[in-house]
Order: sequence, then structure tokens, then C-alpha cells
Amino acid sequence: MKSFISIIISRLTQIEPKKIYIYIIVYFLIGTGMNALGHYAEIAKFNSWWQVLTCYLLYMIPISIILSEHPFIKQYAYGLFFMGILEFSGYAMETSYVYPNNFIENWFGIRNFSLAMTLFLSLYFPVGNLIVNKIFNKIYDKE
Repeated sequence: MKSFISIIISRLTQIEPKKIYIYIIVYFLIGTGMNALGHYAEIAKFNSWWQVLTCYLLYMIPISIILSEHPFIKQYAYGLFFMGILEFSGYAMETSYVYPNNFIENWFGIRNFSLAMTLFLSLYFPVGNLIVNKIFNKIYDKE
């Protein structure tokens, strides 16, 4: 039986380089857009611009690729774990800023902010994979 690490490495090395470029573009645009939206709507934001690179490109892309062979609901379910780690660590290390009295806190309560963000943002993994696959298939005519 293959080890967990060898399965991960195998999955990451099997993906076509052209598809990785699409992942980078899509996740960079989504990350930049969502950070700007969070800042504009005064929900939450990264404290440093480069966090889009570390969170979206270095953390979320490999996880998306690893989860991409699973059905949508499984990607979301596994994504809850990975996004929970990201959300928890971002707020615990204070590398992300939550605007006080934002609409999420007002709607769900201050103690539920991270949970609400995790539940919503876990959709990035299955939705991101859908978007990347659509673009890849459109460009390289694989539909």
C-alpha cells in the first residue's frame, strides 16, 4: 500500500503543467478579488498583500489538485478541514484582520465568524476545480 505522502506527491506530479498555470491565474485572481472585496465590504482582509500568494497559491492550489479527483461534496467536506486550519491560523497569528461589527458577525454572532468563513470558503476547492477544468477544457478542446 502506498504511503500518504507518496500519494500526494504522485497526484501533484501527474497534473499537466498547463493546468497548473491555469490554477495559478484563477486562484490569484480569486484571492486578490476576495481580499479586495473583504476590505471594501469591511468584513476581513489580509494584513499583507503577499498573503494572497501564500494562502491561495502555495496552500490552496496543492490541496485543490489533491482533492480534484473526488466528487464535489467530498472536496467540500475535506476542504472544511483544510480551510478550518487556514482560518484558525490566520486569525490566531493575527495575520488576517476582521473588521469589527461586520455583517457576518452581526448575522451569526462574533463567536461564529471563523466558522461561517470556513463553511463558505471551503467551496473554493470544488468550485475552483470546476472553474480550472472548464477553462482548461475550453482552451485545450478536451470536452
